[in-house]
Amino acid sequence: MKKNALLFATGGSVYPMLEILCRGHTDLSMSVAGGICLCLIDRICNRSMKGKCLAVKCCAGSGIITSVEFAIGLIVNVAWKQDVWDYSHLPLNIMGQVCLPFSILWFLITIPALAVCNLYDKIPFILSKKHMAK
Repeated sequence: MKKNALLFATGGSVYPMLEILCRGHTDLSMSVAGGICLCLIDRICNRSMKGKCLAVKCCAGSGIITSVEFAIGLIVNVAWKQDVWDYSHLPLNIMGQVCLPFSILWFLITIPALAVCNLYDKIPFILSKKHMAK
């Protein structure tokens, strides 16, 4: 449980920071998306797909991030009309919420995401209850 909280906090802070660096602004929904994505990448790509090659894990990670982005986009951009992002001008987009070029980027982003998940597995003292009790 503590690892999930750390992953959510990490994804929820790193993704908006990357967006600020690239676009100059972000939205709270990007923190939620980043946190959900990193937790799902850990659960699916890091644990359930253990032993699979990196390319397969990256395909799954891209699918996870694209799906989360689509779901949050439908809520934030379509239902709530916040216009946080719009990929309508990009090729192979779906409702302007997701597109192929960003799905390819998410494939690559999965690599450092997996590294973070693995790093948290290698630092058990942070996640152990004994450490917290002292």
